[in-house]
Amino acid sequence: MTNDKLLKLKQFYAKFKRLPTYTEMLDLFGFASRNAVYKVIHKWMEEGLLEKIGNRIAPTASFFVIPFLGAIQAGSPTMHESYSDDFVSLDQYLVPHPGHTYLLRVSGDSMIEEGIRPGDLVIVDRLRQPKQGDIVAAFIDNEWTLKYFNQTNGTVFLTAANPHYSPIHPQQSLTIGGVVIKVIKEYY
Repeated sequence: MTNDKLLKLKQFYAKFKRLPTYTEMLDLFGFASRNAVYKVIHKWMEEGLLEKIGNRIAPTASFFVIPFLGAIQAGSPTMHESYSDDFVSLDQYLVPHPGHTYLLRVSGDSMIEEGIRPGDLVIVDRLRQPKQGDIVAAFIDNEWTLKYFNQTNGTVFLTAANPHYSPIHPQQSLTIGGVVIKVIKEYY
């Protein structure tokens, strides 16, 4: 029963980008008293899903975890079923260095053979030092681009994952804005 209430709370948060008020929770959960709402909220606070900030209730990172069910075969199908009771916080999984990580939406097709297509989101980590072959967000000659980082004999240049694009050698300046650590795709 509590999982059903938590699902309703998460759906409300996804729709309105905020937690419901106690009055809204009465209706949302089908409760008749504020005390019943308080008990459920207090339980979720003890479980670490919610926290009190000042006089407001706020979701914690644990509120946003999603079930991690295990592995799935991408080769030949198997009969083996492996389910886990683990949960993963996408914030923790996707953002290793909060405050030093940012998102960019990709336009153009220069990284298409790497599987990075227009509309994909890339997660860029500013703290990572680029190594040979890393995909980087680079500010080269006053323009931003997403390319492979290359270095030969101390000379840095950028290359695409599309044979229609030539390597780019900086004429004036090159600043690496960070290394791409994840790509987020949307299929629907």
